[in-house]
Amino acid sequence: MMLRRSLLALVALAPLSLAAPALAGESVPYTPEAFAAAQKAGKPILVEVSAPWCPICKTQKPILSKLSADPRFKELQIFDIDFDSQKDALRTFNARMQSTLIAFKGATETGRSVGETQPEWIEGLVEKAL
Repeated sequence: MMLRRSLLALVALAPLSLAAPALAGESVPYTPEAFAAAQKAGKPILVEVSAPWCPICKTQKPILSKLSADPRFKELQIFDIDFDSQKDALRTFNARMQSTLIAFKGATETGRSVGETQPEWIEGLVEKAL
């Protein structure tokens, strides 16, 4: 059953990868299937819970963009969860606030922060995913 779900997820995602492949480090909208595939592949992952109206999120985005351009984080997968519309995902990750960042190394959560805007602290969190 699990193999079947994995295959279905890969088949469902295949057209997306042909149309516009996401570059490592580029933020993509969170889907459970894409997140599971990144975990299964053992990728370093950052889950970013954000909202368009959130000033802290707006401060975090350029920091994450700069970090994603760093060669150390070339394999990093960033998944963006919309705080206003993806309530199921918020429950899945036990995220109660926008501006939450959650780092994973494959399937293991390695750290999280809420409301952090210091570039060096965010970099330290992302390094935990490597």
